[in-house]
Amino acid sequence: MAKQKKIEPLVGEDLLTKVKELENLSKDEKAKRCGYYTVTKNGIERVNMMKFLNALIDAEGIQLDSSPSANGRGGRSASYRISVQSNGNLLIGSAYTKQMGLQAGDEFIITLGKKHIRLRQVDSEEREESEAMEATA
Repeated sequence: MAKQKKIEPLVGEDLLTKVKELENLSKDEKAKRCGYYTVTKNGIERVNMMKFLNALIDAEGIQLDSSPSANGRGGRSASYRISVQSNGNLLIGSAYTKQMGLQAGDEFIITLGKKHIRLRQVDSEEREESEAMEATA
């Protein structure tokens, strides 16, 4: 059997779409194809089912805990912190975009500071102005 190329674990809508595409496969195979596995030193693939299931719960926007427990982190609740991924991307999860009521296709202007990134949502008036300027150029 040919060795699969390791992919970054899918999250959010990408994860939900892929799982629907793979509906006829076992849950272990779905998790592997969505990137939720590791390869041991001996070359054995191990499925990380817990991370896969947690990512699915997060992608669906299901909140299992009403508030983080005092004795732990409280699962996958919004922490308002993100880390740069190994591919250099910053991913803002669906928990935040749902909380803000954002929809696919919403646009933002990115402003970089010394140690911060500011996002400002582009409103419909600005979008129309921009499109009109591009049409005349």
